[in-house]
Amino acid sequence: MLLFALLGLGASSTSAWVHSKLLNNPGYTSFCDFNSTVSCTDAYLSPYGSLFGTPVALFGVLWFAAVVALLLAGRPGTRLGEHVSGYVFALSTVGLAMVLYLAYGAFVVLKAVCVLCILTYAAVLGLFVVSGVQTRFSMTSLPQRLFKDLRAALASPAAMAALAVFVVGAASAIAFFPKESDASGGTAASAQGQDQRAEVERWFDSQPRQPVPVGETGGASVVIVKFNDYQCPPCRQTYLGYKPILAKYMAQAPGKILYITKDFPLDPECNVNTPRGSHTASCEAAVAARLARRINTGDKLEDWLFANQATLTGDNVKQAAKDVGGVNDFEAKYAQTLEQVKADVALGKLLGVDATPTFFINGVKISGGLQPQFLDTIIAHELSKASK
Repeated sequence: MLLFALLGLGASSTSAWVHSKLLNNPGYTSFCDFNSTVSCTDAYLSPYGSLFGTPVALFGVLWFAAVVALLLAGRPGTRLGEHVSGYVFALSTVGLAMVLYLAYGAFVVLKAVCVLCILTYAAVLGLFVVSGVQTRFSMTSLPQRLFKDLRAALASPAAMAALAVFVVGAASAIAFFPKESDASGGTAASAQGQDQRAEVERWFDSQPRQPVPVGETGGASVVIVKFNDYQCPPCRQTYLGYKPILAKYMAQAPGKILYITKDFPLDPECNVNTPRGSHTASCEAAVAARLARRINTGDKLEDWLFANQATLTGDNVKQAAKDVGGVNDFEAKYAQTLEQVKADVALGKLLGVDATPTFFINGVKISGGLQPQFLDTIIAHELSKASK
């Protein structure tokens, strides 16, 4: 059991470290991001990656640390040692339920594979199986055994000191670990310290810039181009996370912010660069959104597409184009509009886009998007430079 617990502790600690880097460093790329499917980043920055604003990986660290401490304290031949397998079995039963939920979110909803996450899932499953096999008493007697062991622990100064250290350490870790930032209104930028904003600005200024041919920009100081796939979970996350920030700056600096969505569906029907792409409704979604923008219902339809991302099919996209977007000529315009989508794909390929979302902010390429607070800082920085 100890080996499984140590495996889980190592994997969850590494996950927590990677998640903290993603939250603090806009230029960080995780070592376990291999492609658009095998990606730790997609899992960590998704709604399944955090609980109450705290990374799930940190809770994993604390859970495995508790199991390791329990196993070390429950040495063979001691009273606790006789009961420890039952305690671990009870803990791993709860842990397994959480693992099943997270695995469903990753594999079914996000369609993402997180290598570090899989290691923690395997560790929990291993603890569940081994502790179940090693438990020789009825689990119905566990509460009575736990009561007696707790009473013995309360009488031991060493046990109480160890428990106090663990509780304080756990509370401190949760309190001081980087949190998912509030992306609403103007709070994102103010949530960052001045030093962090300066670091983000220095990082952004150090990045290479390339021309992104998008036509007339109308004199905008900040041009943001997003290569998008409506079935891509991080595309949905950035769509929702960036919306209030973009609205804020568009209201503060009318005409100075230009946000352009380009299509890069991971679907071989319209993207020859993704022959094994699994987002089989994304070409239809891209066409539907384009046709809806033509009649000024694009925002409404995009909201629907992202809200129903997990269940999109070619047929329900067509129906939503009509019912939500008011598009009555989807079939008639499909082939012609699909060529426009393919033109976006060709442009993306020319610019080196190989995953979604990919952003270009005033020519700086950012794969996978940024935390909302970093986008806030960069827009403010670019506006400030343009005004000088």
